[in-house]
Amino acid sequence: MATELKPADVVLVGVGWTGGILAKELAQAGLKVVGLERGEPRDTNPDFQPPRIHDELRYAVYHELMQDLSRETISFRNNLQQRALPMRQQGSFLLGEGVGGSGVHWNGVTWRFLPWDFRALSATLERYGRGILPEDATVQDWGVTYEELEPYYDRFEYTCGIGGKAGNLKGQVQPGGNPFEGPRSREYPNPPMKVTRAMELFRRATAGLGFHPFVQPSANMTRPYTNPDGVQLNPCVYCGFCERFGCEVAAKSSPQVTVLPVAAKTGNFELRTHCNVVRVNLSPDKKRAVSVTYVDLRTGLEYVQPAELICLTSYVFNNVKLMLLSGIGQPYDPVKNEGVVGRNYAYQGFTNAGVFFDDKIMNSFMGAGALGMSIDDFNGDNFDHSSLGFIGGANIAVYQTGARPILSRPVPPGTPRWGPQWKQATARYYNRFFNIGAQGGVLSYRGHYLDLDPTYKDAYGLPLLRLTFDWGPNEIKASQYLAGVLRRIVEALKPSKSNVSPLPERYGIVTYQSTHNTGGAVMGADPKTSAVNRYLQSWDVPNVFVVGASAFPQNAGYNPTGTVGALAYWAADAIKNRYLKNPGPLVS
Repeated sequence: MATELKPADVVLVGVGWTGGILAKELAQAGLKVVGLERGEPRDTNPDFQPPRIHDELRYAVYHELMQDLSRETISFRNNLQQRALPMRQQGSFLLGEGVGGSGVHWNGVTWRFLPWDFRALSATLERYGRGILPEDATVQDWGVTYEELEPYYDRFEYTCGIGGKAGNLKGQVQPGGNPFEGPRSREYPNPPMKVTRAMELFRRATAGLGFHPFVQPSANMTRPYTNPDGVQLNPCVYCGFCERFGCEVAAKSSPQVTVLPVAAKTGNFELRTHCNVVRVNLSPDKKRAVSVTYVDLRTGLEYVQPAELICLTSYVFNNVKLMLLSGIGQPYDPVKNEGVVGRNYAYQGFTNAGVFFDDKIMNSFMGAGALGMSIDDFNGDNFDHSSLGFIGGANIAVYQTGARPILSRPVPPGTPRWGPQWKQATARYYNRFFNIGAQGGVLSYRGHYLDLDPTYKDAYGLPLLRLTFDWGPNEIKASQYLAGVLRRIVEALKPSKSNVSPLPERYGIVTYQSTHNTGGAVMGADPKTSAVNRYLQSWDVPNVFVVGASAFPQNAGYNPTGTVGALAYWAADAIKNRYLKNPGPLVS
């Protein structure tokens, strides 16, 4: 028998970036907020202190900060004709768990999506016509524009102390920045990161080809910084332990450094850890959420937490799973092409080039999570697609994130996989190599979706979430084109050895690619094709807001966190200034 607790104004399910931002904003507005996090409590001190936090085996190989897949995972298949099987180990993506979520182990790369990304369908039809789109593509506009989100991007960047150089200030292109970005209202709060030798080589090569290189924006602090809430962050020491690690010096913006302490100081926010929410409970007419049911993982006891407002602020997969388990919105059926919850799952496709030098040394061990040089000449609709047969593109970049010795073993093509020659090659090229990555956007398709697995269950007896996904024709064509661009850059770099790797024919879930999963509870202007409206509010249950990358109708050629943060501030503003004044649907 579940124990019913004292009601709260707001319940947040998941306390990462989105939950942290909503906790801060709503608690500051005077609401009593309860944050439910199924993972452990974590903070810079003592959890991220050296020497423990620099244990590559523990964190990068054994995934200490990630979700326990023996308790809950997903199942996967490429298409409807296959039987899905459970994902038994972290692979293509790394599912975070614990306070801060993936905001603890992220690299800190913080982009604004291009204005085109929010109008991908309408802008494509205007410029190229429908014939350029694959027949079964379900690409759609977001229901919100870049111009509307710009102030919220700005708030997230100043909360996090993002370092960078503006490329477009109020419509005026600025030297040294990204000339393709949307107009921004002011400069970044901090200057860009340092430029390494690999970054400089990439800058010279791409500039020589007529492209427009710039130091990419970073949530790794480039100087001491105090954000608008009075939170102090420290400068990055370029230790190379960002991705898959917490930051020991509070130099990488994460929720427990930036937003959660501010929420706690209000006295209106209560954080509960080890609490796994298994269901959102609805009223008899299914038009209102009244509470959530969760299991305390330490005791196995079940609790019911009533609230006036419920926000699903966990990762993409859990947001969608809870909606499906709770009956919030119509589940998507790809055969009938009806329903919305689970629809438009997307990912990212990487085309890579490795360059090896006999006459140049890079000092690869030094690095930071978001230390990199980029070009956007082939991203979004920044180039003419008329004769290419695909839309979208990729941000192309060189990253220097730190070459940790266990997993960083680059060797040229043709090197034996073991033995004396492999040992000689890995020693020689450890500091004479870098990778160029084209991070490609991915369209949504009718057959790519999330639903409840009919066979496999988690530790609580609930169905696993099932992922059905493969590379589509748009992504294969784009990758082949981008491989040609990378070959031009490689030729300009003049390495002694190189290799270029476009996407394989089939998507596989075993090898790590990126933790940039999107969709399943997408936003939009039409309840027939979106699960939430432009304010991230459920069309069917208006006191439920579903906030995160689950709202992306398709994925762009960028890391998602900057846009996730902007959407969280956007939703918080709608709750405070619209919903609380007149509870109910914010869009007719």
